Amino acid sequence: MNTPEQETTVSAHDAPEFAPAQFVRWFRQVAPYVHDFRGKTFVIGFGGELVSDGALNTLIQDLSLLSALGVKLILVHGSRPQVNEQLKLKGFDQQFGRTTEPTNPAALECAKEAAGEIRLDIEAAFSQGLPNTPMSHAQIRVISGNFVTARPVGVIDGVDYQHSGSVRKMDIDAIKSIINQGAIVLLSPLGFSPTGEAFNLAMEDLATSAAIALRAEKLIFLTQDRFVTDEHGAIDTELARADADRLLAGGTLDADTATFLSHASRAVKRGVARAHLVPYTLDGSVLLEIFTHDGVGTMVVEDTLDDLRPATMDDVGAIVQLIEPLEADGTLVPRGRAVIERDVERFTVLEHDGVIYGCVAVMPYPEDQMAEMACLIVHQEWQGSGEGEILLRHAESRARAMGARRIFVLTTRTSHWFMKRGFVPGGIADLPKARQAQYNHSRRSLIFIKRL
Repeated sequence: MNTPEQETTVSAHDAPEFAPAQFVRWFRQVAPYVHDFRGKTFVIGFGGELVSDGALNTLIQDLSLLSALGVKLILVHGSRPQVNEQLKLKGFDQQFGRTTEPTNPAALECAKEAAGEIRLDIEAAFSQGLPNTPMSHAQIRVISGNFVTARPVGVIDGVDYQHSGSVRKMDIDAIKSIINQGAIVLLSPLGFSPTGEAFNLAMEDLATSAAIALRAEKLIFLTQDRFVTDEHGAIDTELARADADRLLAGGTLDADTATFLSHASRAVKRGVARAHLVPYTLDGSVLLEIFTHDGVGTMVVEDTLDDLRPATMDDVGAIVQLIEPLEADGTLVPRGRAVIERDVERFTVLEHDGVIYGCVAVMPYPEDQMAEMACLIVHQEWQGSGEGEILLRHAESRARAMGARRIFVLTTRTSHWFMKRGFVPGGIADLPKARQAQYNHSRRSLIFIKRL
C-alpha cells in the first residue's frame, strides 16, 4: 500500500502534457535571466486583496524559488480590505480607498490587527516544508521589524489626517544586512515616529520608497488584473516612463491602475531599473514576468536616458561618422552615405546635448513577418551604461509595431552580445527570401534570430 507521500509522487513521463524537449529548451532559455538576477534586489508589493482572494500560498512558492536562485527579496504587504472588514465588524462607517484618508485611533487599531494577522499568515506560508511541494527543503527565514520611520501626513486643507503617515526614512543598513544573509525582509504598512507613535502607511508608497532607497533592480506590484493596454486592447508590456506619465496626465486610466502606474513611474524616475504591474490572478505571473521576454504585465522603464528619436536627413553625417570606424575594421559592411540617406527613415538615434552617440536601424520584411536590425552602434565613449540595451529594446518595439514576429541580425564580431539577449543562431534559409538574395557570402556573417 502506498503512503500518502508516495501517492503524491508522479513521474514526469506520466504527466499528460509532458514534453521533454520543450522543458529542456525552456530551462535553457531562462538561464541568462538566472545569471542576471542572482544577487539583485527585488521589492514585491501586494495588497490585502491577494490574501483575501486565496493567492498567498501560490505566491510564496514562487518567491521561494526566486530566493533559492539568489534573488534578494523585500516583501511589502497591504491590508486595506482587512482593515475595512475590521472597521465594519466593529460598527464604524469609515472605509479606506486608494486615496489618503484620515486614520483615527479606532482605525489605527484595526490597521494594527490586520497587519499582524497578515504578517503571521505570510510567515506561516514561508514555513511550509511538505515533501514533493515547491517549499520542500526551502528553510527560508522571514524577518520583520521597525525598519520604517514614518511622519504624519499632517493637516491638509483644514483636514487633520491624524495617524495617516508617509515614509520618512528606512533603516537600509539593517535591511541590506538581512537580505545579504539570504533572509527575506517583510514590511507591513505601518511606520513609527521617533516618539513611538504608529502611523498607517499606504502599501504602494512603502514599496516604492523601499525600492528607491535600496536602488532595487525591480519593483513588482501584484495587482488584480491592473495593467496598461494599447489601443487594440492588448497588454502594453513595456512603457517608457515618459509615456507612462503622459497616460497618467490624460486621465483615462481607472483609479487602481493610475495609482500603481504613478508609483511605478516615480520609482523608475528615482533610479529603480524596472517597475512592473503584474496580475496575481494568473498562476505563476511573477515567474512569467521575470523569466520570459515579453512577460505578462506592464513594465515601466526609463527608456530615454537621453533623447531617443527618429533620424532625419540632418543626422546622416553623424550616423556616417558612427559607422565609418566599424566599417573600416570589418565589423560592419560598408554602406556609404547614399545608402544611409536612402534608408534614413529606418534609423533611430540617441542624442545628448546635440551630440549623436548611438543609432540603430530596423528594416521590415512584412511578407515574412520579420524585421532586420542593423547598425546598432553606441560610441565607445558612451558604452557601458546600458545604451545598447535601450536601442535593442527600441528596435524590438519598432519591429513589433511593424507587424514582425521575429527580428534578425547579421554579425561577424558581436554574436555573444546578441545571444545573451535572447537571440539564437539561424541559417541563410531562415532569412526572408528578399534578404537571402542580398546575403554577402564572402563576409560569412553569422545570423541570429529572436522571437518577438
